[in-house]
Amino acid sequence: MKTSLLSISVTSLLVLSPLSAIPAVTPLAAEQRQESNTWNLNDIYQSETVFNKELQHVKQILLPKLSKYEGKLDNAKTLLQLFKLNEKTARKVEKLYLYAHLMKDLNIENEHAATLCAVTEQLYADYGAVVSYIEPELLSLPDQTFKKIKKDTLLKEYALQLEASYRQKAHTLSKKEEALLARLSPLTGVPEQIYDNASVGDIKYESIKRPDGRNVEISESTYPTELEHENRDYRKAAFKAFFTSYDRIKHTSAASLFGSVKVDELLADTRHYKSGLDASLSSGFIPASVFDNLLSTVDENLSSLHRYIDLRKRVLKLDQVHAYDMYVPLVDQSVVNDMKFPIDKAKSTISEGLQPLGKDYVQKVNTGFQNRWLDVYPKKKKATGAYNWDTYDTHPFILLNHDGSLNDMLTIAHEMGHAMNSVYTNEKQPYHHGGQSIFTAEVASTANELIMMDYLINKAKTDDEKLFLINKQIDTIRGTVYFQTMYSEFEKKIHDKVRNKESLTAQGLNEMWSNVLQKYHGPSYKVDELAGVGWSRISHFYSQYYVYKYATSMAAAFELVKQMKEDPTGAATKRYLDFLAAGTSDYPIQLLQNAGVDMNSPKPIEHVLNYFDSLVTEMERILKKQGKI
Repeated sequence: MKTSLLSISVTSLLVLSPLSAIPAVTPLAAEQRQESNTWNLNDIYQSETVFNKELQHVKQILLPKLSKYEGKLDNAKTLLQLFKLNEKTARKVEKLYLYAHLMKDLNIENEHAATLCAVTEQLYADYGAVVSYIEPELLSLPDQTFKKIKKDTLLKEYALQLEASYRQKAHTLSKKEEALLARLSPLTGVPEQIYDNASVGDIKYESIKRPDGRNVEISESTYPTELEHENRDYRKAAFKAFFTSYDRIKHTSAASLFGSVKVDELLADTRHYKSGLDASLSSGFIPASVFDNLLSTVDENLSSLHRYIDLRKRVLKLDQVHAYDMYVPLVDQSVVNDMKFPIDKAKSTISEGLQPLGKDYVQKVNTGFQNRWLDVYPKKKKATGAYNWDTYDTHPFILLNHDGSLNDMLTIAHEMGHAMNSVYTNEKQPYHHGGQSIFTAEVASTANELIMMDYLINKAKTDDEKLFLINKQIDTIRGTVYFQTMYSEFEKKIHDKVRNKESLTAQGLNEMWSNVLQKYHGPSYKVDELAGVGWSRISHFYSQYYVYKYATSMAAAFELVKQMKEDPTGAATKRYLDFLAAGTSDYPIQLLQNAGVDMNSPKPIEHVLNYFDSLVTEMERILKKQGKI
């Protein structure tokens, strides 16, 4: 749920696509120089004069006004005035922050943009400091006073935000204790900083010779590509080189992860939660049944993943599958090379593929395509990757580094899903019900990808093309549902060990990681000793119980898409569009229930895994037809 106006966050909605890549920067072709393929930041502010005027208004007028309400929040009338002023201020801060940071992302060496970023980051910090009194002051009120305020008709539109804050009262400490935790908060991020220094700064990647004679450094950016090479001995060498690099920092990584988990569990205890898991779920208003259903349902459906691993073993004619056999293509690479999507074709393919969502949805997508919501091509000094970023008072801005590949076409669809979520929400909801909760934020983007992949599979012209697309869909579900659940199971194991006063060592972590790898991959898979250090690559473990949301988001998205496909009346599509427009007007689980998905039930997980199993069956059928097994 978007943080309430009691302590509203103005950090960006920065959603990185799992399909993002870092393409090579080449000289600008004609289409890359076209203005239509770039952002128009004048859509935010017509000039920097307007930007500066807005900045001074916030600093000199609005922030001082906000501070004057401290100590006076004991009645609904005053609180309403504060909420309105807070909203006005936050909206301006968001726009200022967006403008500066988009400018910098277009050229990370733009010194003027860097200056504006520093100014707006300081403004954000100043704003946060000014409004920091609001929630503690409200929650310190006597229960009877707070309940009276919450029921006052003047605050009817803020009832959900007030209720959500009140539900956290049991976990809010005294003013003195909260102040102490605030002073200590910079220390809580130290374990992750140590990990970052080790895994980014200190790690030394090895170089090996490719079969074509070229030397290549096996790093995070090159390793996935090298695993697709047809030469198995080379893939094995790449695997060994890559994981040897992580093996050298395993003791530092283990110590930093131990420190991070200890911090999580200590803070949970301090705030009177049962555990770090309870703290994570409760703060997001997610029932424990959602997490438990995910782990138990995936555990009961591992046989489908084992079937896929065994199928790979048979196609590749191996005794056992190793980590370095999981990504080599099962079809001729020319199939992939033929699937090109230059930007105009990518846009038209997306517009056609998303037709099941209706005319209004596609029209909104095309509006974005036609009105410079996308900065399309990689350029020297431009930020890499892909994201969607918007505010309540601007249209979405989508950063791309488009190289014409299938992956990059799907990245556009993914980010446009985020954009449409914002567009529909901002049309329907007031500011304080805008945005999306972390739990639901990936549903719209994943739904778009599922719809597009279904469209492409159904349009495949040859068995090889269909086989490639099916395998891609299998690997997407494998990575998003099976693997993220595997990560979550491992995460719970390490948190449980720390809660039981046990330590985390490199050897112990390697053993636990190897065990979950073997469990999830099954008897046709061989876990190499070096693979045990794989846990040290997962930076998400420093954001406690985050990764399970990827799996639940895909399950929810699949369920919504499934219902839309099976409903000829259009009612399911209307429910989905209503979900996109709902923002944070209710708790995330209830929003999904309103759309027709009950994440308290194992059914959504079962349905997406049944689909995975059907894809494996179809893949096996085609391979038999081709005589490959």
